[in-house]
Amino acid sequence: MDAAAMWRVIDAERAGLADLLAGLTDEQWERPSLCAGWRVREVAAHLGLGPRARLGWTLVEAVKAGGGFNRMIDNTARREAARRSPERLTAALREASGSRRLAPGQKLGYAMLDVLVHGQDIAVPLGIERAMPPEAARGSAEITWRIGFPFRARRRLRGVRLTAVDVDWTVGDGPEVSGPIAALLLLLTGRDDAALARLDGPGVAALVGARSHPSGGATPR
Repeated sequence: MDAAAMWRVIDAERAGLADLLAGLTDEQWERPSLCAGWRVREVAAHLGLGPRARLGWTLVEAVKAGGGFNRMIDNTARREAARRSPERLTAALREASGSRRLAPGQKLGYAMLDVLVHGQDIAVPLGIERAMPPEAARGSAEITWRIGFPFRARRRLRGVRLTAVDVDWTVGDGPEVSGPIAALLLLLTGRDDAALARLDGPGVAALVGARSHPSGGATPR
């Protein structure tokens, strides 16, 4: 995907998520998301922060977090969620649609990955079906497989072959795990419970068995 196509996906995802959030009840805002330790409220806060983040602010927050990336993301999302109402969190995300600003140090493909996965973090626990654009999901899956930190997908999923059934995408070696690219993206990013229910193949049993001997650690953000 070229830059213009990725921005179109990001804009549509942000606007669509703002519409979804605007219709939630107070109880739904407090519901746990797929992102470990975050409610829907924290995920929404995080998604609205990125386009507003500036380099100086980010450096200060990184120092406060002791240099830990995930800790910084967690701290800033929790603080934003605590100080803003659902209406303001929704407005911030809606205003981000159309922005061409990335968070300091963020690449465009990672911004697309972020909004696609976090949109599912909100929708899946609420029982809301939210379609993921297949080509965007494939591009995000490729990024996630290629990079190490923070998902460690190649290490976590070593020994199985991942095959999408709705787009042309296959990686890895071993027993096959097949399904929609959206479900595979959730698996790649550590959302195993939500992903495995939508996947098939002999490799699924291997992954379920591996989960009985977890290495520890929260879902990467």
